[in-house]
Amino acid sequence: MKPLEDHVLDGNAIGGMLMELFGAEMTTATGTCGVCGTVAPVAEMAVYRPKLGTVARCRVCDNTLMVFVEVRGVTCVDLRGLAQLA
Repeated sequence: MKPLEDHVLDGNAIGGMLMELFGAEMTTATGTCGVCGTVAPVAEMAVYRPKLGTVARCRVCDNTLMVFVEVRGVTCVDLRGLAQLA
């Protein structure tokens, strides 16, 4: 089995999902990590797509920034790892 790092994508992988949720292009939006304070475009986040959902992490400190899980046809979003999304 390959390590998780072999399957890392960039934030563009969640562009469509973010468009559905926010109704706007979000990959160019700037996110601020709630742990280390790194400020970077959503497109630069490290994205992992395991079977249970999608996780976006900070490339500097590996903090979980966003989690997307589909439950009964509804996408549930957890953004608590972000200090700001603008």
